[in-house]
Amino acid sequence: MEINWKNYIETNPKIMFGKPVLIGTRIPVDLILEKLSMGEKIEQLLKSYPSLKKESIYACLAFASESVKNEVVSA
Repeated sequence: MEINWKNYIETNPKIMFGKPVLIGTRIPVDLILEKLSMGEKIEQLLKSYPSLKKESIYACLAFASESVKNEVVSA
């Protein structure tokens, strides 16, 4: 399944200070990514945030992936 994150994520200076959020919500992408990184399961997120859809969570991952694709990381 290929998800186009642009269909699920927006930035608007009037919503959450312009942070990327899931469209139609005030749920920031970084919150979803943080919860996933701490081991929270997709099912738990869907239960905690009823307005979320599984595709929205995958869109957050696609957004993160695209965001770091061209980054140069030094250790």
